[in-house]
Amino acid sequence: MKLEQNEKQLLFSETIIPDIFFAEHLSQIPSDYLKIYLYLIFLSKYKKDIKINDLSKKLSLPVKTISDGLKYLEDNELILKKTTGFIILDLQEITLNRLYKPNLTQSKETVEQVSKNKFRSKAIEHINNTYFQGIMGPSWYNDIDLWFKKYNFDEQVMIALFDYCYNRSALHKNYVQAVAEAWGSNKIQTWNDLDIYDQKQEKLRKIKNTIAKKLGKHNSLTQYEEAYIEKWVLDFNYDMNIIEIALKRTTFKQNPTFEYINNIISDWHDRNLKSPNEIEAFLEQRKKQNKDIKDLKTQVSKTNYEQRQYNNLDFLYANNIENNNIENN
Repeated sequence: MKLEQNEKQLLFSETIIPDIFFAEHLSQIPSDYLKIYLYLIFLSKYKKDIKINDLSKKLSLPVKTISDGLKYLEDNELILKKTTGFIILDLQEITLNRLYKPNLTQSKETVEQVSKNKFRSKAIEHINNTYFQGIMGPSWYNDIDLWFKKYNFDEQVMIALFDYCYNRSALHKNYVQAVAEAWGSNKIQTWNDLDIYDQKQEKLRKIKNTIAKKLGKHNSLTQYEEAYIEKWVLDFNYDMNIIEIALKRTTFKQNPTFEYINNIISDWHDRNLKSPNEIEAFLEQRKKQNKDIKDLKTQVSKTNYEQRQYNNLDFLYANNIENNNIENN
């Protein structure tokens, strides 16, 4: 559909975007979807109709990108789909509703208790000034309050959460929420909990790198291979000294898989073997048992052979007697 606008009006007109968009959405929205959103805001001022194919040509983006972008904008409450098209949503109104509607269910005592928490207030102020240059979006306050309650983080852990995401250039809500969920599932509540968790993660990282190097995996480990290692280290509490024993046993097998190694290590864990000495003793015992079984099989085979030979001699002796009787008759 053709888009026209009086040149003079277009020259002096402005497209206004609320600051809340920059504080809440800009860091997360993909660049192509940002182009779509800005252009839709521009068109909405003039109440213009436009089709997906037209958007594709106008913005030099594939049709699929346009469709995916509209779906993203809708899911993130930037636009609302109607039967006749889309409506650009009022971000200020949406944010205001998010901020104050949930608080209606809170008791007066709870609100007063939160407001009097000086340590928490200082932590939030530090997060705002350090990671948002003093202009943190309003909805972040609700999210931080939710994470405090849901995961029972102390103030140091909450600051560390934002520091962790900021240093990875991933300070957007989905990522922060994912990290908070991971820390919560690992029972991290205090700085000491976080320190222990970090030590375990560093140990796990070193073990993964060591295993990859010993197995000659020059590319990174797959998600499934890493899951095996995490089970050995985190669930079984095995260190590299034990895993090393299992890796050495792969030299007897051509193209060993992680599943093969996992079967070995899982068997040790099921037998409640907890140290390299216990495992070495078990392997030595099994080696001796295998040798005893092999010797026994050899002995049985020898006995069976001798028995067959004896039976053959009896058979020949019986045949000779029978032949002699026939000849004599």
